Amino acid sequence: MPANAGLALSLLRHVCRADKNYPKDRVNSLYFDSADLDQYEKSGAGEHRKDKVRIRWYDSDLAKANGGMPVWLEQKTRQGFASGKHRKQFLVPASALEDANLRKGILGRTTIINTLAGFGYFPEKLLKPIIRISYRRYRFSELLTGVRVSFDEDIRARLIAPEFVRREGEIRLPNGVIEVKGPKLELPLMLRQLRIMDLDWSRFSKYGNCLDVYFTEPGSISRNWPSGKLVLP
Repeated sequence: MPANAGLALSLLRHVCRADKNYPKDRVNSLYFDSADLDQYEKSGAGEHRKDKVRIRWYDSDLAKANGGMPVWLEQKTRQGFASGKHRKQFLVPASALEDANLRKGILGRTTIINTLAGFGYFPEKLLKPIIRISYRRYRFSELLTGVRVSFDEDIRARLIAPEFVRREGEIRLPNGVIEVKGPKLELPLMLRQLRIMDLDWSRFSKYGNCLDVYFTEPGSISRNWPSGKLVLP
């Protein structure tokens, strides 16, 4: 329920320090996958190795987009509990980020392939834009340890791939996601107060969860599950 999101944000503000440079922003991501959603299927099957490719941009940069809008091409890899990320910045016209143009992929196909190769990633199948996901992010650091914490709410998604556009339009997930980016699996002492909210401590994929919603029949009880998550980095 929305009240839980407000409580989570209030607790974080009491036990954490707001990020000095970017305390709040809206994050936008265009996710890429194969035509048969290979990475989505691997994530759902719990495979040991998973990769995600996305282009990310931030609303706070829109006001400075006269000379081009900065975007980041990112490749995330997870093997078991180990994870890594590569990213490279590009400048694009602000018009490239309009929903009507996203199916073009923002960056050219050759640019994407060459950049991923520079990261050491060579996808077996052709990648294409699948879904845009955006959310409001609050950034913090825990007072005692400095561990980075983020709280994401107002999570919205819209399918971009033309073969899926016949499905419903924009969807919105209730509540939010708390992400703790620390070197240990154990929560820092101050953050243990979050357990009074009965949150899960688990892996969570916005990409996978948003596609799950689209592929679940409207009206299903668990369609927008989970309503709140405490997640590993």
